[in-house]
Amino acid sequence: MTAPDSHCSELAALTRRDVLKTVASAAAVGVSPAFGQAAWPAKPVTMIVPFPAGGGTDAFARPLSAQFAKLTGKTLVVDNKGGAGGTVGAGVAAKAQPDGYTLFMGAVHHTIAPAMYPRLDYDLERDLIPLIQVASVPQVLVVNPRNVPATDFKAFLEHVRKQPGRLNYGSAGAGTSHHLAGELFKLQTRTFITHIPYRGAGPALQDLIAGNVDVMFDGLGSSAAHIKGGRIKALMVSGAKRNAAFPDVPCSAELGLPDYSVTTWYGVWAPRGTPADAQARAIEEIRKACLTDDAKAIWANQGAEFPNLTGQAFAAFIKAELLKWAQVVQGSGAKLD
Repeated sequence: MTAPDSHCSELAALTRRDVLKTVASAAAVGVSPAFGQAAWPAKPVTMIVPFPAGGGTDAFARPLSAQFAKLTGKTLVVDNKGGAGGTVGAGVAAKAQPDGYTLFMGAVHHTIAPAMYPRLDYDLERDLIPLIQVASVPQVLVVNPRNVPATDFKAFLEHVRKQPGRLNYGSAGAGTSHHLAGELFKLQTRTFITHIPYRGAGPALQDLIAGNVDVMFDGLGSSAAHIKGGRIKALMVSGAKRNAAFPDVPCSAELGLPDYSVTTWYGVWAPRGTPADAQARAIEEIRKACLTDDAKAIWANQGAEFPNLTGQAFAAFIKAELLKWAQVVQGSGAKLD
């Protein structure tokens, strides 16, 4: 499910004024600038990534960290804290000292979690401040070619329908976009594949490659290298168009699933109370890092786009995603396994 087309015009209009709006907004809710903008970052910054290493979030967090260090001269330390579909790390980030030196790289999963988990020890909108959306990639249906003999989507669908429940699919955890993408697929194709949750996309993907699970509905970013290396096979990308990085893989719309559109996006937040000038500088430096030639090449190689939504525009996008995914959870009947 992709962001509304209206966001396209917003992206074109984003300028330095958005950064200044972030400062003003933070000041309005009682966040006082603790130091001048020129001072940040005066020391290494920690970015909590709420999934194990090797997953989709890492695929963007680590290149972002490298470019940030080149631009600022300060290290952006990636701290992986996986568990419970990304909610453990989110809870840690929400309670972190709001001094400008802890950031949080979350994802679409965090707008799904409130509808899936009866109790969370944090509130996404209350406890964390959205800074910038850094990447957006379509979901891709990938299979282990040894476990699944199908060479194309049609053959795969026939195989699943003839043997309901025999195949299983791995996810980054209950309530993640991988899980909901699988449930939505089952709902729309009237098929059944058993869900196997993991503590992150990295472990799930490794088990897919090893043949311990058969199928995965993964973000294209983390699967891209393994598809190109022939370790897994891509049968479909979600959405209305093929992905430029994988032009031979058909999209869901052309395969008779026009409403199957799941996008995995990633963004950076700060703990509520983070000084306004640190927020503004973080947005500016992360944006610069994402626009370096090296980052652009990595994003393109993974079939990703840089949405460049910041501040209030990113907050509005998150609010819309929370509503959308609540409706998908209700409609699909998805539950924690």
